[in-house]
Amino acid sequence: MRVQPPNQLILDIRPDTAAGFDNFLPGPNAEALAAVSEHAAGNTPEPVLYLWGEAGTGKSHLFQAWCRTTGAIPVSPLPEPPRSLVVVDDVDRLDAEDQIRLFSLINAAREGDGRVLATGPVPPAQLTDLPNLSFRADLATRLAQGLVFRLHPLSDADKRAALAVRAESRGLRLPDEVVRYLLTHCRRDLPHLLMLVDLLDTRSLSLKRPVSLPLLKEILQQNLAP
Repeated sequence: MRVQPPNQLILDIRPDTAAGFDNFLPGPNAEALAAVSEHAAGNTPEPVLYLWGEAGTGKSHLFQAWCRTTGAIPVSPLPEPPRSLVVVDDVDRLDAEDQIRLFSLINAAREGDGRVLATGPVPPAQLTDLPNLSFRADLATRLAQGLVFRLHPLSDADKRAALAVRAESRGLRLPDEVVRYLLTHCRRDLPHLLMLVDLLDTRSLSLKRPVSLPLLKEILQQNLAP
């Protein structure tokens, strides 16, 4: 149900949910969070940092937080060096030319004062083994020479905590049965679960109905959250 004083006018005002280091739930990834935050602040001697893990473990959140902190903007195709800040999300999607550019940008960062943040689905040593991808072995080696952190999936307890924090930020209180259903009947990656909380909030406001299990089921049945 929504937490509000009686007869209060409902204003559809949304909190700032932009990705930041302060609103990342670390769970088992506290070391990675600290490393990325320090790297963004320029407090680490190593210029290259690589994050890897399965989808939904927080790579994109930390990537966006790093960009917000440093002011870096992802660009495609990658620029030629020199470049003080380089960010590459999903290195496994780089074409041959961008792989060459990233190799040169990493070398330039090591020779100067630049920083490079990259993410991928597997550790650097396994990038060359991905199917349907010709990944340069020398680029994989360069990434492996930097800071490398794996992001692990959150436990159900951590996900419950994350859902509670998101709901509280939106002025909601999620019924226990809604939380249980989210964790047992929906995709389990955290970004999707948080999106469902946001969608529950929006639909609850538009329909003037409390957040409930029937409302969640209606949303899922209507394919509003595939």
